[in-house]
Amino acid sequence: MVRSAWHRTLLALLGVCAVALVGTLHQGVAAAPARSASVPECRNADLHADYRPRDAAAGHRYGVVRLRNTSDRSCVVQGYGGLSYVGGGDGTQVGAAADREVRPVRRVVLAPGDRARSTVAETSAASYPRSVCRPTPVDGFRVYAPDATRSQLVVHPTTGCRNAAVHLLSHTPYRALR
Repeated sequence: MVRSAWHRTLLALLGVCAVALVGTLHQGVAAAPARSASVPECRNADLHADYRPRDAAAGHRYGVVRLRNTSDRSCVVQGYGGLSYVGGGDGTQVGAAADREVRPVRRVVLAPGDRARSTVAETSAASYPRSVCRPTPVDGFRVYAPDATRSQLVVHPTTGCRNAAVHLLSHTPYRALR
């Protein structure tokens, strides 16, 4: 008898938890499309990328990649884009793609003309032995907007490492430019 009462209590608790979980998931799924549908995600064609240097210290340079909404409608940028060095005059990737600095991801609504920024940290290639780094000229950055499959090239001459095991770049998720 104790055993069956215990089983009934356990089953009742599991039932309550299941109902609560389904209700929570249903509310989250129903709410997400309404927010997303009101303002569409920015496409690569809606945006213009550029880079602005900011500061330098002890073998590092800092700056921001900015995405400006050039379309005639508001759109959303959310999360990390893609970033890497390119060179050779033909857009060939040089070294490792940028690492992502862990930060909270925010939804940024860009009205026409508004900008979002991702902070970029560059480690100087000279910080590594030449035999490890294998220095090579860099023409600039390949920039992907979040969730984009097409990229933009941004001029930023520097020196990178051909060795993809050497990570010179890191960046943050996009934020509203203030």
